Amino acid sequence: MVKVAICAPGKRLEREHADAVCDLVADDPDIELNFHKQCFERHGHFAGDDATRLSALLECANDPDICAVWFAMGGYGANRIAAAAIAGMNDAARSKTFLGYSDTGYLLAALYKAGIGKAVHGPMVGDIKHDGGEQAIRRSLDWLKGDRIGLEPSIGDKKTAAFNLTTLAMLVGTDLMPDLTDHVVMVEEVAEHLYAVDRLFFHITQNLRDIAGIRLGRISAVPENDRPFGSSSEDIARYWCEKSGIPYLGFADIGHDAANTIVPFGLAGSVAGA
Repeated sequence: MVKVAICAPGKRLEREHADAVCDLVADDPDIELNFHKQCFERHGHFAGDDATRLSALLECANDPDICAVWFAMGGYGANRIAAAAIAGMNDAARSKTFLGYSDTGYLLAALYKAGIGKAVHGPMVGDIKHDGGEQAIRRSLDWLKGDRIGLEPSIGDKKTAAFNLTTLAMLVGTDLMPDLTDHVVMVEEVAEHLYAVDRLFFHITQNLRDIAGIRLGRISAVPENDRPFGSSSEDIARYWCEKSGIPYLGFADIGHDAANTIVPFGLAGSVAGA
């Protein structure tokens, strides 16, 4: 049985979403979900204050009976506790899979840099709220049980990493940022104007010149501006990749939606399942 601990490094998880996921796996003898009570805390924007969120993450990561840590939600906050979390993790954390995306990319990056566990981009508990959310949840749980069917189809023999575009831009130049030399880097974004997407691509391409290439995920829920930007999200990606000498590799099936696929950090063959 795969025992999975769930915590919320940023935003609070609504109980109705936790209940829906529990109902989904109620008859699955191969998976056990353990929701930390911190998931449901409320402290302003956050699921508890920094100390509460850090303590919950470390309890989950350092528990020798737990196989994987599944992040409940994204939402701002993971960066505030990431460095302290890495410093507080013990040997038990090194054998675990850590699964999430969006703002939890700060933690995935820090874990990957530190060589702790298996950092994996994939759907989170809160994604049950999306249309098709059940499929998203099953994709992550099947991965944790060792099934590779949800793997991003473009992944080949190159190292990979996947990020929300804003998260990656904020990571660059910080102590949390891993070395992504020769990696295929996949990026997605939600609820940002296209001029902001352009600005973010300017920044990351200036700082990631040694990567193997960029794949573009979905740039979704783009707000309407007072005038058209004049370039599509792919136009933007191609433009900045060309200016920086980074290969543009086409699309990746990742994004803030139920179709979001699994992208392991590093070589896919070395990180399948929990």
